[in-house]
Amino acid sequence: MMEIGDQEIEIASERGGVRSALHSVDGPPSGSILAGVVMVGGGDGGLDGPAESLYPTLGNDLAGVGIATLRVDFRVHQFPGDVEEGVADVLTGVRYLIEQGVERLGVLGHSFGGAVVIESAAEEPAIRSVVTLATQTAGAQRVAELAPVPLLLVHGLDDVRLTPDCSRMLYRLAGEPKRLELLDGATHSLRQRREDVRELVRRWFVETLG
Repeated sequence: MMEIGDQEIEIASERGGVRSALHSVDGPPSGSILAGVVMVGGGDGGLDGPAESLYPTLGNDLAGVGIATLRVDFRVHQFPGDVEEGVADVLTGVRYLIEQGVERLGVLGHSFGGAVVIESAAEEPAIRSVVTLATQTAGAQRVAELAPVPLLLVHGLDDVRLTPDCSRMLYRLAGEPKRLELLDGATHSLRQRREDVRELVRRWFVETLG
């Protein structure tokens, strides 16, 4: 799903091309710091994210406040996912945004992608903000290394694929600053609380990257 302002691109990497969709913004006034967010989905990849194509909508929302977004599709789609390969894709996207002049970076990942963005932030100091949606715990063991990078974990209380205990556990392991949001009535896709998730993520990135 492409929105107005999105440009689908392929970013070259040593492991192969990484399919992405860039939602850019106009350059900031002199002296400002450019901000950007890399978004990834679950193990089945894609560019749209959970909750009925949440990511293109967030791309529009964040562009409206001067934050560029890059939606990244994993090169490898498999279950269980390969976290190392996923991290390579996220870091390819991060480095692409840095080359475009972005200085403050956030990452957002759903399900398998939640572990991927946690591991990516543990490796890349340019990442200043992390959001996970219905994350898995496998591959996210370095969550304690993120502090003082702000971490937001969002999970549906009706998630039976990856129970909310996954986010609860990572929250306990993480250092400050951190926030845990558990949403009544939301399953793994979070579609039942789409607008709440949209606003939570938008505000988080505005506050932590703005």
